[in-house]
Amino acid sequence: MSQPLLEPIKLHDLELKNRVIMAPMTRSRADNEGNVPNDLMVTYYTQRAGAGLIISEGSQISEQATGYINTPGIYSEEQVEGWKKVTDAVHEEGGKIFIQLWHVGRMSHPDFHNGKLPVAPSAINPESKSFTPEGFKDTVTPHALTIEEIKQIVQDYKAAAANAMEAGFDGVEIHASNGYLLHQFFASTSNIRTDVYGGSKENRARILFEVIDAIKEVVPEERIGVRLNPSLHGTFGMTLNEDTIPTFDYIIENLNKYNLSYLHLTEASQSNYDVPHIEKHIAKRYRPIYKGNLIINGGFTQESGNKVIEEGDADMIAYGVPFISNPDLPERFAQNAELQEADSKTFYVPGAKGYIDYPSLAEVEA
Repeated sequence: MSQPLLEPIKLHDLELKNRVIMAPMTRSRADNEGNVPNDLMVTYYTQRAGAGLIISEGSQISEQATGYINTPGIYSEEQVEGWKKVTDAVHEEGGKIFIQLWHVGRMSHPDFHNGKLPVAPSAINPESKSFTPEGFKDTVTPHALTIEEIKQIVQDYKAAAANAMEAGFDGVEIHASNGYLLHQFFASTSNIRTDVYGGSKENRARILFEVIDAIKEVVPEERIGVRLNPSLHGTFGMTLNEDTIPTFDYIIENLNKYNLSYLHLTEASQSNYDVPHIEKHIAKRYRPIYKGNLIINGGFTQESGNKVIEEGDADMIAYGVPFISNPDLPERFAQNAELQEADSKTFYVPGAKGYIDYPSLAEVEA
């Protein structure tokens, strides 16, 4: 059986050995002071170096960007040194790794900020839950960012990207998805500003292009990826409306002005197919619009992943949960081997169990 998933691909000057991408996944193992990447994380990512590209878990660009317990950052010297150990180990195994740059915006809680409010484009409570050191708590109404504060956040992205290069990453992915800060700007349901960052789709998208322009001063454009989720609904306080798809059409069309490494999109959840204003087939809609390399994710199997690439709707497929329990996922695809099931109870808890103890195919057969 022909497997386009296992064919190499070039992202400009970066050659990937296959098109099986490890999706960014929060795993909450940076459970030390300062949220520094640790030896467990070194092992975890090294085990998965057979991916064409690893995209790291979301890593906060500043203390303000934090919204979950035990997630690593990329804003301190200690964090940079911790990540260096990860990138060195992945590279020694012949892997490639980008870091996902993350600011959660309103999806946080004052417990993370010495009592200060989380920040957002507008003072609108997402009416969700925040996973704090004391367990899940209700989200609060955030502080609406001033223009000066927005400019500082753009610089925080730039500084984090520079740190990522110092830490040895092959590139960066801008997390503009899943109801976090940049996505909050895009949506007219979470952004009711009346200044240059609100109102029109051009204004609501402005911050993303400012972030890209800032990052490309310290990272080559061809080593920058962007993550978007045009059909997210009912999660992290996000809701779709008549502005949603026109806004993403505008954003994605204008990303063509950059020489990006890739665009990373998420398919709509089938459970939301009846939601008004949803685009059910994200890859099919945006493949004709976006001219660069396209990654698609969202519940793909080996068979459906090969089919999407073969039909030309995407260039690479990102897998999340299958990589948790199958560290050698591309090899398992190559051998058409059965996949191991992941234990969801260990997704976000400290320790090695459910993190680095899933055996490879070679270990199972030994």
